[in-house]
Amino acid sequence: MQKIQQISLVCLSGMILGLSGCATGPRAFTGGQYDDPTRVELLDDKFNEADMQQMADTMIRAMVSCGYIANSPKPPIVIVEKVANRTQDHIDMASMTNKIRTALINSGKVRFVDKEARETLDEEYEYNSAGNVSEVTQKKRGKQIGADYILNGSLSTNVQELGGTKFIYYKLTMNLTNLESSTIDCTQEKELRKKFTKQTYGM
Repeated sequence: MQKIQQISLVCLSGMILGLSGCATGPRAFTGGQYDDPTRVELLDDKFNEADMQQMADTMIRAMVSCGYIANSPKPPIVIVEKVANRTQDHIDMASMTNKIRTALINSGKVRFVDKEARETLDEEYEYNSAGNVSEVTQKKRGKQIGADYILNGSLSTNVQELGGTKFIYYKLTMNLTNLESSTIDCTQEKELRKKFTKQTYGM
């Protein structure tokens, strides 16, 4: 009797495994194609790439046209800080910061020093001074260029709901602070307001 029960259990296990193997898994997305990254599509009420692009474009134009930058005899040296996220959303602020920095560098109006690379630079100076590099190509301390400005900013939001309507307001503020005088020589704000309607389903 016990042997029969064991055989039945083995058969039942095999049937379950067989059914599991035949079950349909998650469907993969197919038929992909390239899309226009500049086209605005509000698929949901989250902060999206179109919002980021609009804000970045405004900041770039403002900083480049700022008198202290535009009239400088040579491109000022800038340290960029990651834009602070003061919203409740999970937003890739590093991507926004990099987008602004890249466009400003390509404008030729400013130059940037990489604050995040300083630890790596220190390691390289130590490696150079330890006799591992030829004297001709050795890089020594004391030749870095000091920054003239610090570029920083923050993104904030305000959300209001009224009935089936939702309003989302974003504001990005960025400042260019003079490192020597600590004065804010350039500042700019960009505001976005989006309206969403809650979808209702009939019975």
